[in-house]
Amino acid sequence: MLALAASGMLLACAVVGWIPAWLACWILVASACSFALYWRDKRAAQHAGRRTPERTLQLLSFAGGWPGALLAQALLRHKNRKASFQQAFWLCVVANIGALLVLLRAP
Repeated sequence: MLALAASGMLLACAVVGWIPAWLACWILVASACSFALYWRDKRAAQHAGRRTPERTLQLLSFAGGWPGALLAQALLRHKNRKASFQQAFWLCVVANIGALLVLLRAP
């Protein structure tokens, strides 16, 4: 629900003009990539394949892909119970939102 709400707010902000269209597109692409990496990592975990490093998932969340990561965590039930991962994930979310606010306030 939170991921869908965040995506809806992002879309609304882009439509109203509060954020540039390129930034909304960036977040959409980063979210799609993030969801895909979570899906691939979940599949690799189930089939003893090569895993995606947690650092990669976290960096993509920090880069704006956190709505897709949040959706993947909810739908795929992946990486949503590991406390250390969740702490780092939410730190990335807060840092990304903070960076976005600073970027939008810049003249």
